[in-house]
Amino acid sequence: MPPVPADPGPQPAAPSGPDPAEGSSRETGRLSGPLFRDEQPGAVEPGASETVVLRAITDDARPAPVGGPYPGAAAYPGPSAPQAPPVAAGHPGVPGGPAAGQPFLVPSSHPGQETPVAQPDPQPQPAQRKQRGGRNLQAAIGVGVGLGAVIVASLFVVKALFLVVVIAAVAVGIWELTSRLAERKEIKAPLVPLVVGGIAMVATGYWSGVQWAAASLALTGLAVMVWRMAEPPENYLRDITAGIFTAFYVPFLATFVAMMLAADDGPQRIVLFLVVTVCSDTGAYAVGYKFGRTKLAPTISPGKTREGLAGGIGLSMLAGALLMELIIDGGSWWQGLILGGCAAVTATLGDLGESMIKRDLGIKDMGTLLPGHGGIMDRLDSLLPTAPVVWLLLAAFVGS
Repeated sequence: MPPVPADPGPQPAAPSGPDPAEGSSRETGRLSGPLFRDEQPGAVEPGASETVVLRAITDDARPAPVGGPYPGAAAYPGPSAPQAPPVAAGHPGVPGGPAAGQPFLVPSSHPGQETPVAQPDPQPQPAQRKQRGGRNLQAAIGVGVGLGAVIVASLFVVKALFLVVVIAAVAVGIWELTSRLAERKEIKAPLVPLVVGGIAMVATGYWSGVQWAAASLALTGLAVMVWRMAEPPENYLRDITAGIFTAFYVPFLATFVAMMLAADDGPQRIVLFLVVTVCSDTGAYAVGYKFGRTKLAPTISPGKTREGLAGGIGLSMLAGALLMELIIDGGSWWQGLILGGCAAVTATLGDLGESMIKRDLGIKDMGTLLPGHGGIMDRLDSLLPTAPVVWLLLAAFVGS
């Protein structure tokens, strides 16, 4: 700032009247510098406007230290003092910038004044819509329709072709379950004897009946025990227990599907079995979604409700009564009511049972083979426990 001359004290009054030299003398002796509002540091183009906002004066305002705004910094006496770029010094989110929600100020040439720069308001991001249960509903419907087409084609074109579908599902299900056990719990259930024994169970059940299927289960258990002996004895009991459980849970329960298929009206029995199970799941989902209030098993499956269970039982009983009367030789509607109710209960228990397994393993799905559904085991969870119940009731009502 240019030096200001000292005040000389009171002066005698000047004579009245205009003085021709007064203008020039005042112009010569007037003070100038950036402190005076009538003098701008730079020329402004015609038509341009400048907005200057004075900083609010508050009680907590403190003068800048003599050494500069930062501790230990040297004072810069002249206008050559370095200034940080506006973005680095004042942009929100940059060190030294204003807090969130405060305006972004660009330094001005006038001390204590800044020019605010308008910033666009952040646009709220639209919340992503999630499908119920985290499923892709379109993919789930598409995969379900595709599976249904494969089942119907294999059932009514060549009956034995459906047996190949069952064997393939059993092999993939065994692989999924043993893989998840190894990944999450380090349980090494022998895969090879389980797959070979599973195929033997399904095949012997179809061609020779339940006695040969039970014998295949026993031989599979022995094969699991012998196969595991090739490794160190640590965790031997744990591994063979998991292997025998897998042999019972996946291929042996699926054997009852093959035995239903072996009957003269096998395709019709398979259709009845599949429809009552699907109706149980569908009715439980629809009624539970709309009217569900009371949790059925909150620690196992929080989404299931008692109202949904009642809806699943009702729809399954209705489907069982209709199909038993229409497509099963010698069947009656009341038999279908019993069969449908029992199938709905076992389907729900099977779903809860696999939910327990997945919670123990800390996973959501057993696999990713079927988009929108998870793995093969995620579709077999309600079918496997229902198969022996439907087979037994059909054998009791209309014979095997």
